[in-house]
Amino acid sequence: MTDLIPETVVDLDALADGESAATEAAGPDVLDAVDEQLIDRLVGRAREGGLQLTGEGGLLAQLTKRLVESALEGELTDHLGYGKHDVEGRDGGNSRNGRRPKTVLTEVGPVEIDVPRDRDGSFEPKIVPKRTRRLSGSTSWSSRCPRRG
Repeated sequence: MTDLIPETVVDLDALADGESAATEAAGPDVLDAVDEQLIDRLVGRAREGGLQLTGEGGLLAQLTKRLVESALEGELTDHLGYGKHDVEGRDGGNSRNGRRPKTVLTEVGPVEIDVPRDRDGSFEPKIVPKRTRRLSGSTSWSSRCPRRG
């Protein structure tokens, strides 16, 4: 007799609405199931829309853009000491000051990202440093990206 482990199903819409506390408490198996469902959902949408996996504007380029921009936002939040739209940031000196476009060269091709900036220009991104155009495959995300919670 073969023991079958049922696949964990997680409501991704509930997670998007901020109900992640229950799934985080359930452990890594639930998070793995979320990852698998998310990947399946993304690939399904890409197929339906005729989106290519690679190339300019492809699924991998879009994922890379969002991942890098999210990590940059996390870096700026750590640098400033408060989150986006937090009351703590009002009249506190240095603050967010828009974004600037930058094209980085990645293993999936060129990707246009928006790099956040601060008012006094002291923000030095670690993921894509100033005056750097290449995002190498050897980038260690865990050592460069602050954890966002």
